[in-house]
Amino acid sequence: MTKEERRVIFASSLGTVFEWYDFYLYGSLSAVIAAQFFSGVNPTAAFIFALLAFAAGFAVRPFGALVFGRLGDMIGRKYTFLVTILIMGASTFIVGILPNYAAIGIVAPVILIVLRLLQGLALGGEYGGAATYVAEHAPDHRRGAYTSWIQTTATLGLFMSLLVILGCRASMSADDFNSWGWRIPFLVSILLLAISVWIRLKLNESPAFRRMQEEGKTSKAPLTEAFGRWKNLKVVLLALFGLVAGQAVVWYTGQFYALFFLTQTLKVEAQTANLLIAASLLLATPFFVVFGSLSDRIGRKPIIMAGLLLACLTYFPIFKGITHYANPALEQAVASAPVTVVADPNECSFQFNPVGTSKFTTSCDVAKSTLVKAGVPYTNEAAPAGTPATVKVGATSIAFGTEAGTDGSTPAQVFTKSLTDAVTGAGYPAKADPAQINIVMVTLLLFVLVLYVTMVYGPIAAILVEMFPTRIRYTSMSLPYHIGNGWFGGFLPTTAFAMVAATGDIYYGLWYPIVVAAATLVIGMLFVRETKDNDIHADY
Repeated sequence: MTKEERRVIFASSLGTVFEWYDFYLYGSLSAVIAAQFFSGVNPTAAFIFALLAFAAGFAVRPFGALVFGRLGDMIGRKYTFLVTILIMGASTFIVGILPNYAAIGIVAPVILIVLRLLQGLALGGEYGGAATYVAEHAPDHRRGAYTSWIQTTATLGLFMSLLVILGCRASMSADDFNSWGWRIPFLVSILLLAISVWIRLKLNESPAFRRMQEEGKTSKAPLTEAFGRWKNLKVVLLALFGLVAGQAVVWYTGQFYALFFLTQTLKVEAQTANLLIAASLLLATPFFVVFGSLSDRIGRKPIIMAGLLLACLTYFPIFKGITHYANPALEQAVASAPVTVVADPNECSFQFNPVGTSKFTTSCDVAKSTLVKAGVPYTNEAAPAGTPATVKVGATSIAFGTEAGTDGSTPAQVFTKSLTDAVTGAGYPAKADPAQINIVMVTLLLFVLVLYVTMVYGPIAAILVEMFPTRIRYTSMSLPYHIGNGWFGGFLPTTAFAMVAATGDIYYGLWYPIVVAAATLVIGMLFVRETKDNDIHADY
């Protein structure tokens, strides 16, 4: 590897680390941001609203891929991803100084969502530029190794964000962090931005694009060439449904959903959960380069398909194992005193209320809402029409009554208190006991989840670059990558949590990544061709 090649990889990877650091801050601080910017709604709706604001950034990523992909194929790789990092960095810094809901009301969440959209647009152009730039500098038969360094950046970005957040939490009280300390990680990003821009300004344009410019063969209409002609559009669709969709859900399950599962479902304290995730990332990150390099020898496709298959086969036992080792009291309570909601199905709403305006007041809704907030899994049983809900906690039944309490509480409040007392008495923990967490085993299981991520994600940049010609490469590879990661992956936490809330099964949300990964596995095995020996300079 020459000095120039090392500088290209370092600059592209470091800049992308900073971008992902910025983006992950929001995901890691969703609960705090929900309280700061969505305090005008109830806590459950605020958290879902915050997740949707997070997902909004993912929703616009394909549009960023179109905008910046077109620019990258017309004016060059280098200048395009200079622009993307400036947009990302400025948007993140502004979040750190943005007044909250209490200060400026509804304007606060509106501005926050606009900033999330800008960050999503910028990120939509960043990855394609970095991957294309590095691949076009890499020698033949080493593209997997070279581009795999970029793949480490998403995990390293998350790792950096967790370290900064943990450092802030450790240096101040919980009240101070929730009040103002959460802003520090966003403000720090301005320093990371300055370093990244300085390094990228030192880069030269990629040799392949420069040569194409000199010969006057750059595309005048990248979008039309990439998506208006069936020959290339077919490859774009195969890249999306035969590679990226499955890669995305495996990635977000291993890094984001695992963290949400620990904190929201298993009630593991946030700092402990972040440390566990950070440890698994630290152990697994080198395998991005391992699998990227291995793909240069045995091919990209076998490694990606193997990662998808392992995820489909083992997600359920792994997450059940995480429950067993992270919150054994919950597992024991479910086994000894299972909870069943017996209610008229017509009275049970799908309690997905992102704007916090709906009121769920039926006996079934009150029962399920109480159980979900307490982190108690349950099953459903149909009751005759018009029958008030009854919740069975082991051998105990708590029926929704019609009489108010002697202290003036409503029938719903009386029922909620009785139900809460029953689940507590049955051994359901309000939070995971730190003394009962098996740190080694939880970290090992989380490591396995991230190892799957390295298998599907390590070779993905190389195979996407190799699927498309130079003149429309930036545009062609960026769109399927960001539809897959922005939509299939980005909406995973919100979708999975809604599925869990609807069924009461804390593992039911795993069906989403498993089904998507399985579909990608089938399509990829049947229709995607190996690309490691493709000459990426042969066809402009």
